[in-house]
Amino acid sequence: MKKVIVTTTINAHTEAIERFDTLPDWTIIVIGDKKTPKDYKLKWGLYVTPEEQEKYDKALSDAIGWNCIQRRNFGFLWAKDMGADIIATVDDDNIPDPGWGDNLLLGKETKVNYYRTSQPCFDPVGATSYSHLWHRGFPIQLLKDRDYSTKDESYIIPDVQADFWSGDPDVDAICRMEHNPECWFYNGFFPMASNAISPFNSQNTFLLASVLKDYFMFPGVGRMDDIWAAYWTQHCGHKVVYNKASVIQRRNEHDLTKDMLNEFQGYVHNERIVKDPKLIFDLLPERSKLAFQLYQKHFA
Repeated sequence: MKKVIVTTTINAHTEAIERFDTLPDWTIIVIGDKKTPKDYKLKWGLYVTPEEQEKYDKALSDAIGWNCIQRRNFGFLWAKDMGADIIATVDDDNIPDPGWGDNLLLGKETKVNYYRTSQPCFDPVGATSYSHLWHRGFPIQLLKDRDYSTKDESYIIPDVQADFWSGDPDVDAICRMEHNPECWFYNGFFPMASNAISPFNSQNTFLLASVLKDYFMFPGVGRMDDIWAAYWTQHCGHKVVYNKASVIQRRNEHDLTKDMLNEFQGYVHNERIVKDPKLIFDLLPERSKLAFQLYQKHFA
């Protein structure tokens, strides 16, 4: 089984990338950007230069744009061409725990804590002991209606595994401004899943290769790039399981006001999107729609 890690960087090596680069049984692909140092190299993994990306698909490169995390889409295409069976998408400020990537549930019948809700969206963070927090991308209009009262043990076969994060959790800017959280999630809450659509991110998430054709980080929508990818992926029928934390996030420096502005489309539209994910394509900039079309051609 071929397992590939995909990430991006515009900086020099981070501790996270250096650790991911040494993991046995995994190959890391780092997608470069215009600001990535010209002499950037990995010890074991594969670094894809901006020139190589443009040679691969210039039109897609132009549609995605530069100096953005959505360059990671080229990493998914590289992983596909390498014949990867499992793809991990990670951020370069997430330090892997010992044994990261060993507890893979993808494609296996998995016993989960299963939450059944009549609400249009499920928030996995609120199902933990940190019930005052919520996952980035969860519709804030639905916060008061979150309901975790109906839970049982069930079995699913997941296509996506979203592992949690110790330290700084992936909450939105409003939540972070209010609570400034640091979290250590109890393993007993996991694995968990729900009958409702739910947000997952691109910072510590595992995908089966069959998911890649539908999973695309949309450019031009700020910090909703991976959240809308998650909603669209589930709309296409792929099932997600949330598993225990397997990284410690040492978050890169952020301006929370800028983050909030970059999340604004989600605050306004996510309540409608979780009810009908096809609405995403009414909201995307034309360049983003074109990028998704060009990306999908590689899977035709």
